Amino acid sequence: MARPVVAIVGRPNVGKSTIFNRIARERIAIVEDTPGVTRDRIYTHSIWLNHEFSLIDTGGIEFADQPFMTQIRNQVDIAIDEADVIVFLVNAREGITDADEKIAQILYRAHKKVVLAVNKADNPEQRQDIYDFYALGFGDPVPVSGTQGTGLGDLLDAIVAEFPTEIEDDDDQSIKFSLIGRPNVGKSSLVNAMLGEDRVIVSEIEGTTRDAIDTKFTDESGQEFTMIDTAGIRKRGRVYEATEKYAVMRAQSAIDRSDVVLFVIDGKDGLREQDKKVAGYAHEAGCGIIIVVNKWDLVKKDTKTMAEFTEKLRGELQYLEYAPIVFVSALTKQRLIQLPEMIKTVSENQQRRVQSSVLNDVLLKAVAITPTPNVKGHRLRVYYLTQVAIKPPTFVVFVNDPDLFHFSYQRFLINQLRQTFDFAGTPIRLIARKRK
Repeated sequence: MARPVVAIVGRPNVGKSTIFNRIARERIAIVEDTPGVTRDRIYTHSIWLNHEFSLIDTGGIEFADQPFMTQIRNQVDIAIDEADVIVFLVNAREGITDADEKIAQILYRAHKKVVLAVNKADNPEQRQDIYDFYALGFGDPVPVSGTQGTGLGDLLDAIVAEFPTEIEDDDDQSIKFSLIGRPNVGKSSLVNAMLGEDRVIVSEIEGTTRDAIDTKFTDESGQEFTMIDTAGIRKRGRVYEATEKYAVMRAQSAIDRSDVVLFVIDGKDGLREQDKKVAGYAHEAGCGIIIVVNKWDLVKKDTKTMAEFTEKLRGELQYLEYAPIVFVSALTKQRLIQLPEMIKTVSENQQRRVQSSVLNDVLLKAVAITPTPNVKGHRLRVYYLTQVAIKPPTFVVFVNDPDLFHFSYQRFLINQLRQTFDFAGTPIRLIARKRK
């Protein structure tokens, strides 16, 4: 199930970005004591009490004719539309303003769950003197201090209490996969070609697909699939249209719901820098990944073209070395018949479990091949390896000191697992823990 979405809204200079950074536990949003600094929505993922959610920071809503205000209002409107829960932030020092009341009217019409947070309640007197904010009509106000961090636990408790109840469809045995990539690489054309029908609009204008679309189909073996077509992900700094920003969020939500992701590249244009960022969303989410090079029919080829293209991709996408590559054409349907079987294989590898006894045989052989490193006179010792999760396969290795478990040796052990077991198409996570 996709993560719930939380949007922070309010007028300028009430501390939205400070609260955002506190919840995100890092300095993502720019914090400056100047109204209107945050013009776009900023996204991050966070977790509270085992509840994972997406968080959106928005620009401050003003009702005067200010520069960029139309764009900011568009961004805020979309964030409100996308959110499951809205944090309405006000300022304890200034009390209720006309702008606060106008924003409250906007939120009433949105019919969304709203948590009212009173920021800049830095001392006990201010935390108690919040009764006036009941007049906004959103229930109990939650006093917080973004600068001091007080009240954040109460605010997060109130937020997660409003999350929609997760309903898992136990009868749905379909493999869920999505198509991601830059706009105009042919994702919608691939959807239509795989389904054999015009399921989504195909256009030469970049960014036609604005929403995520679920489509079920069954292959010849009887395996059911749920295909999630997504809007193209564009480079954030270059796109200002509200619909494009919305498309990025929808694509991230689709990735969260997917077992396998088809990362689509334009074979004619080749790999671009933005492609690497797009694939990074799926890699970090732990999805199975298949690299699909589309429009291969438009490429001038000789006997070495495919091998050279593959070598270049492997060199520039080293973190996706585990992902199989397939060269297709949505127009001619070249090799499209291979995709369902590849998706099934990657999905099976995502769910592969290995017994601890077998894993430790691999571990012993790996250490015999390449002894553990010695760091400043201290040698890493590995004692035991066990699998703790699937989707993606996740392993815990117990060691004498996790600080000695260097990235290079971690990569070596992961490669040993890949050589022994079929984990093609799926990332592997390896966690070092100190043996007690």
